[in-house]
Amino acid sequence: QVQLVESGGGMVQAGGSLRLSCAASGGTFSSYVMDWFRQAPGKEREFVAAVSWSGASTLYADSVNGRFTISRDNAKNTVYLRMNSLKPEDTAVYYCAADKSFNRGSIGVVYWGQGTQVTVSS
Repeated sequence: QVQLVESGGGMVQAGGSLRLSCAASGGTFSSYVMDWFRQAPGKEREFVAAVSWSGASTLYADSVNGRFTISRDNAKNTVYLRMNSLKPEDTAVYYCAADKSFNRGSIGVVYWGQGTQVTVSS
């Protein structure tokens, strides 16, 4: 059983930056692809970014490509999401996830974090 705990969310003005962290415990961190998803009020949860087992490869949703950067530190069992040039439409609860597959979906997700709120004001 893997536990995932997100941190780093908060409120920021449009154009600002935040860095989210997700600390994992209880499993072999490097055996999972790590993802970030988000869910805005009234909308379905959507894929944001994924990083491969070693961190060598990444995937992004078109809406965040070029603004967000996902990375991982396997020695610290932590995955990060650096978010720059934030927009009001980035407002959502952000979830990290441990995944068995490297793709832009949630079909392989086996563990979810509890989420952290990101609010971007205009």
